[in-house]
Amino acid sequence: MRPEPPRGPRPPERRSPAANRPEPGPATAPLDEIPDRTLDAPASPPTVAVRSAGLHPFVYRKMIIGPVGPIRPRDGDLVRVVDRDGLPIGHGLWNARSQINLRILSAGVEVPGPAFWEGKLDRAVALRRDLLKLDEDTNAYRVVHAEADGLSGLILDRYDDVLSAEIFSLGIYQRIGPILERAAARVGTKHFRVHVDERIALAEDFPGRPVATPKLPPRVTIRENGVRFRVQFQGSHKTGFFCDQRENRLALTRFTPGRTVLDACCYTGGFGLYALVKGGATEVTSVDLDEKAVALARENANANQVRPTFVHADAFGYMRQMAANGRTFGVVVLDPPKLIPGRLDISAGKRKYFDLNVLALNCVEPGGILLTCSCSGLLPIEEFVILLRAAARKAGRAVQMLALTGASADHPVGLEALEGAYLKAVWLRVGDRIAAPSLADDLSLDDAGDEDPLEDPDESTGLGSGRL
Repeated sequence: MRPEPPRGPRPPERRSPAANRPEPGPATAPLDEIPDRTLDAPASPPTVAVRSAGLHPFVYRKMIIGPVGPIRPRDGDLVRVVDRDGLPIGHGLWNARSQINLRILSAGVEVPGPAFWEGKLDRAVALRRDLLKLDEDTNAYRVVHAEADGLSGLILDRYDDVLSAEIFSLGIYQRIGPILERAAARVGTKHFRVHVDERIALAEDFPGRPVATPKLPPRVTIRENGVRFRVQFQGSHKTGFFCDQRENRLALTRFTPGRTVLDACCYTGGFGLYALVKGGATEVTSVDLDEKAVALARENANANQVRPTFVHADAFGYMRQMAANGRTFGVVVLDPPKLIPGRLDISAGKRKYFDLNVLALNCVEPGGILLTCSCSGLLPIEEFVILLRAAARKAGRAVQMLALTGASADHPVGLEALEGAYLKAVWLRVGDRIAAPSLADDLSLDDAGDEDPLEDPDESTGLGSGRL
């Protein structure tokens, strides 16, 4: 709903508009075709010089001086990285065809080998199992979160007995077999699947065929704080499920006892099911434009023996109709698609977030709660809050911000790659209706995008589900 990234990740991080929903991909490659480039340290890695050493693991093309020395790197190679004076910086994965020519893996002079990769996996697993103790509450969580876990280009989620990988780097894709073998040994899974988004494959310029174990189950059942979900892999978004909202789903139950709930972009039902199973909600309405997602949400409801009302509809049109009917809810949840997938989409995406939140605010009863989220890494939290202030003024509602939260702790953020904090969740208490601002006092364009914030929201946006 979300790496985003990312989402950097994003994850993951969330959900794509209907027009961008994934179609069935190419046939999954046989197991014997899984990329299995060795993790052994090369005796004499090629050397690449960069203009300056930064802290971020990404080194873009414009910062590259180029290969130096007699050995020329091939795409995907582990290379030695030096500065303009030839002083060592570290080692990284090289891809001359990507805008991100280098993904730095390690600092110093020691060449990464099996112990390096295994050490990264050990620390990542220890965070989830030993520190966070996630196995006590769930069998679905993020095992590796790309740059934050020191493995740039790799997202790895566990769903019961399945490891589901999403890859953003050619060098990682070439080594995914040995990486998954070691990861599975550490978390005790039996199956794996590998997904490469088509846009990432184009950006990194490699085919990235899906790969899976021969007996990969088409779906698994996961548990999360006592709530059950089916995870279906074929045609799913990203790795299959959005673990990044786990803590927010649980936190929502504090506000739902005795209240009606609207989950306006429900995907497979997460927030609404929590409200019924654990939150004591009197009624839940779950809306999504993705027909397959709604069907799976119904299965999830049956698995938990609860009966929300499911509506196959666009969130914009549905909330507009609710407002016209005078229908309000005690709690409204907005966890929409990633509305800003790229820099060219910032203006239009901010406008969509603005319009969506104006409509949602009109659906919250006085004293009710709006949980509104954005998984767009290109929308900073400060700008998102300003946008929400603009939406509240347009809707004519008094609003208090109760909290700002993000992704669950198994989606950590590296301080050298802050774009990993892609998911923003803003908790608002919505008060009485107030007079809407006049034209003279209305919002600046910076508050809500480049268009006139007094125009009516666009009901034809077509929000489905899925994170990009």
